[in-house]
Amino acid sequence: MLLATSAVPEPTAPYWLALPYWLVGAILILALFAAFQVYYWVGRRLGERLYESRIGVKVGRERIAKVEQVVEKWGALAVYGCFWVPVLRHTLPWVAGALRVSYPWYVVTSALGCLTWAPMWWFGLSAVVWGWLQLAARSPVAAASVALLAIAAVAWFTVHRRRRNRTPEQQAPAQ
Repeated sequence: MLLATSAVPEPTAPYWLALPYWLVGAILILALFAAFQVYYWVGRRLGERLYESRIGVKVGRERIAKVEQVVEKWGALAVYGCFWVPVLRHTLPWVAGALRVSYPWYVVTSALGCLTWAPMWWFGLSAVVWGWLQLAARSPVAAASVALLAIAAVAWFTVHRRRRNRTPEQQAPAQ
């Protein structure tokens, strides 16, 4: 019978900077929570100036308006949901601060988001990396093939999304 090997390191063994795996994960969760609090307070401080800030200009007024609609509809619950949506994850906390979402509810929902989203990515990403390293130890050719396939898939996905999101004016050939 074959023994299954774990793709995640042992929780108490030294992992990174001689810290155990679980402690590194806990530190990352706390860092994410702290970043979300900073986002909120920066957004609250900026208020309407959020639109003219460098980040506001980069994101675009239309996108910020869409995020505002989500926050106005769902309030602090939108903060929890933003963890699961890539673009919202980095824009919604600023907007929540600018719209003066109730801070106690913001803290609760951002804490819940950090406690559910971050471990999933921490364990999942670690499993992928350790699994790939184990594959590389057994077969470097197979590991290189998997890496190339992953890079090709990301490149295809990126090009496909950019083409799909072009406006009709951008799709017309230049004459």
